[in-house]
Amino acid sequence: MRKSIFAMAGALLLATTASAQDTSLSFFITSKGSGDGGNIGGLAGADMICKSLATAVGQGDKDWKAYLSTNGDGAVNARDRIGAGPWYNANGVMVATSVDDLHSDNNKLSKENSLDEAGNMINGRGDSSNQHDILTGSDLMGMSTDNTCGNWMSNAEDGSGNVGHHDRTGGGANPTSWNFAHPSRGCSQENLIATGGNGYFYCFAAN
Repeated sequence: MRKSIFAMAGALLLATTASAQDTSLSFFITSKGSGDGGNIGGLAGADMICKSLATAVGQGDKDWKAYLSTNGDGAVNARDRIGAGPWYNANGVMVATSVDDLHSDNNKLSKENSLDEAGNMINGRGDSSNQHDILTGSDLMGMSTDNTCGNWMSNAEDGSGNVGHHDRTGGGANPTSWNFAHPSRGCSQENLIATGGNGYFYCFAAN
C-alpha cells in the first residue's frame, strides 16, 4: 500500500514538474491577418486564425485567443480573454508571467521577443515595409475602447482600430506601447498598410 502511495506521489510530482517547465509556444503575432483589413470575422474569426496558424507549427491543441477588445452590448476586454499566463514565444522566452505583468513595464515584449508563430521577427519601424501596428482595439490596460473597426467586422475606409507597436517605438500618443500606441487611420487593408501595419494581431494560449 505504501509503495503504491509513493508511486502515485512520484508520478504526481513528475507531472507537476513537467507542467511547470512547459515553455512551448503560447504567445505570438500572427504572420498574416485576414487580408481584409479590420474585418477579421469578429472575435470568433480572429480566434480561428490564431488556432490555424498555431496548428501549422504543431501547437493547435491549445485554447488560442486573439488579444482583441470589442465594444457596445456585450463588450469584451482583451485582457479577460487570454488566460492567466505565463506566456512564451516560439523561442521559449517568457514574455509575461501573468495578466498584470503583461500590462506592466515589467513585461518582456519587444521586437526581438514578439515573434510570429514560427519564430520569425515582424518588420518594425526602419525596416522596408514597416508592419509594427498590431491591432488590439484596447487601451493601455487591455480594456475595451470605441476603436475596434466595428468589432472587427469592418474593412471601411473610415473608422479605426487601436493598435500597439510591437517594436515599442514610433509615433502616436503612446509610441512605446505594445497594445495602444494610436488608432489606425481607417479599417481597410490599404489604410492599415499605409499607417504602418498589415492587419496582424496578438494570439495567446488561454490554457
